[in-house]
Amino acid sequence: MATKVHMEALSPTMEEGQLVRWLKSEGDSVASGDILAEIETDKAVMELVARGEGRLLRVMLAEGGTAEVGAVIGVIGSDGEDVSAIAGPAGGGSANSGATSDGAEGAANAEGAAAPGKVADTGSAAVTRSRPAPAEVEAEADLVGTGRVKASPVARRMARNLGIELAGVTGSGPGGRVVKRDVEAARESAVAAATRATAQVLPQVTAAEGPEFTDLAVSQLRKTIARRLGESVGPVPTFFLTVTVDATRLLAARKSLNTMLQGGGLKVSVNDFVLKAAAVSLHRHPECNSHWMGESIRRHNRVHLGVAVAVEDGLITPVVRDANLKGIAHIGAEVRELAGRAREKRLMPEEYTGSTFSVSNLGMFGIHEFTAIINPPEAGILAIGGIEDTVVVEDGEIVVEPRMRVTMSCDHRVIDGAQGARFLATLKAMLEEPAGMAL
Repeated sequence: MATKVHMEALSPTMEEGQLVRWLKSEGDSVASGDILAEIETDKAVMELVARGEGRLLRVMLAEGGTAEVGAVIGVIGSDGEDVSAIAGPAGGGSANSGATSDGAEGAANAEGAAAPGKVADTGSAAVTRSRPAPAEVEAEADLVGTGRVKASPVARRMARNLGIELAGVTGSGPGGRVVKRDVEAARESAVAAATRATAQVLPQVTAAEGPEFTDLAVSQLRKTIARRLGESVGPVPTFFLTVTVDATRLLAARKSLNTMLQGGGLKVSVNDFVLKAAAVSLHRHPECNSHWMGESIRRHNRVHLGVAVAVEDGLITPVVRDANLKGIAHIGAEVRELAGRAREKRLMPEEYTGSTFSVSNLGMFGIHEFTAIINPPEAGILAIGGIEDTVVVEDGEIVVEPRMRVTMSCDHRVIDGAQGARFLATLKAMLEEPAGMAL
C-alpha cells in the first residue's frame, strides 16, 4: 500500500523547505529509519527519515526545489504498484501543488487528481531528525542554484573568493552547471586578459560582457528573516534608549580573566561580559524579561538569552539558557560552540527557540552605535556598539577613555520608559564595575 512522503515542518517558523539532495533514488529499496533526503529549513539542514518500508517509487521534487509544508514530495510503495493516482504518469516530472523546482517549470499538479480509493494514504512516509550539514566536497551531483546560474557549492565558494561573476562563466557540468574546473578556467582567462591589458598604455574601455545583473535565490533563512522583521516593524510600538559605558574597568577585567584562563583553552570576549551583565540585569528587572502575548504579558522567571549570530545567508539567534546562573567563561564557551554549529547549520530547533530577550553586537565590525529590531514576542533587544577611545572631561580635565554605546529597543506595550531606563542603569553599572556581576 503506497504512502506519501510529505515536506515536514522541521522548525516552529518553517513554512516551506528546500530539498538539498535525495539520498535515495527512484527504485531504491527503503527500510524504516533510512535517510531519504536532506532538507534545508529556515534554520538548518535536516534529514528526512523513512518510517515506512518498500521502494521509493516516485520522486516528485527535484534537488534545489522548494515545497510548502505538507506538500507531497515522493511516494513509497511495493514493487510494481501503480502510484499514478498520487504522482501522475511515470517520467512526467510531476510535482504536487506548493512544490517548485528550478529544474522543472510548469510541473503538473497531480495531487488534486487522485482517484478516491485507488491508493490508500497511510500517512506520511517519513520523519525528520537533525544532522550535520553535508560535507563541502566537490560533488557534481550536489548542485545548487544561484539565481539564474547553476553552480556546485565548491564552484560558488571559489568564485566568490576570487571575485568572479558566475553569470559570465560557461558551465561544463550536467545541464550546463558551473563546476570547479570552469571557475579555474575563468580565473586563468582573467589573469591572461589582465596581463595583456597592462601592456597597453591606454587600454580601450569596453562594456563588460555578460548580464547587467544577477537575481539571487532567496534562502529559507532569508525568507524567514524578512517575514519576521516585517511583522516586528509594523505592529510593535518601539522606542529606543541609549547609554554610554566607560569600558576602562571592563577591559581590565577581561585582561585579568584571560590571564587566569591562559593555558586552559578558554578566552573571554567583551561580548561575554555584556551577555552576563544583561542576564543579571534582566533577572533584577523582570518587567524587561517579558513577552507580549496579545491578551496578556508573560513575565519569565528564567533568563534565556538569544545571541544574534551572522551566518552565510542571514542571521540566527542561538539561545543561552539560564544565562544569569552561568559564569562569564561558561557563557563564552557556550556561545562559541553554538555559533560554530549555527554557521554549519547543525543547530537543533530547541537551541534557537525559546529566548526571553536578545542581544546583538556589531562592535567587531567597526559599528559604534545602532538600533536592533525586536524579535516578537520578546519585549526588547540590546544593540552593542564597539569600544572606541573618546575624549571626555573629568574633574575639569580632558582625558581619553574607552567608551561603548549600548542601545535598547523596547516594546512600549510591555516596557515603559522608566523601566527601560532602570534596566540600562543596572547594566551600565555592572559593565563599569564588573565585580558587581558576582553579587
